Amino acid sequence: MKKITFLLLIAIVCYSCKTDVKKESLSHINGYWEIVQTISATGQKKDFKINETIDYFEIKDNKGFRKKVMPQFDGHYIVNDQKEDVEIKEEKQYFYICYMTPYGKWRDKIEEVSAEEMVLVDSSGMEYHYKRPVKFSLK
Repeated sequence: MKKITFLLLIAIVCYSCKTDVKKESLSHINGYWEIVQTISATGQKKDFKINETIDYFEIKDNKGFRKKVMPQFDGHYIVNDQKEDVEIKEEKQYFYICYMTPYGKWRDKIEEVSAEEMVLVDSSGMEYHYKRPVKFSLK
């Protein structure tokens, strides 16, 4: 009985620590995001020390796009014409980023988003942890 009570208490604490994404915080998605870590559904972690590409989101009225951009040493980004159309959708009290390209559709659950951090979870349970990139400059 003590074990069950202890496990229940831990579950309540873990659940209460989880931050719910609010509609007002969705505006933080706009801008540049650098992936720092992935965590698989089995708990396997992979850290990213250096990224060749950074995600750039531009969303207005829940619709917009995501582009992959390449940071340069002078602090600028190389941008190409490829982009994924995105739409923010609310479903069962959760928010999702829905991606659309000519090649497919998929979505990521917005687990957490703030001015400095974002966590997305794909349909296989893979977590993608992002932070705002720090511009690199040789100047």
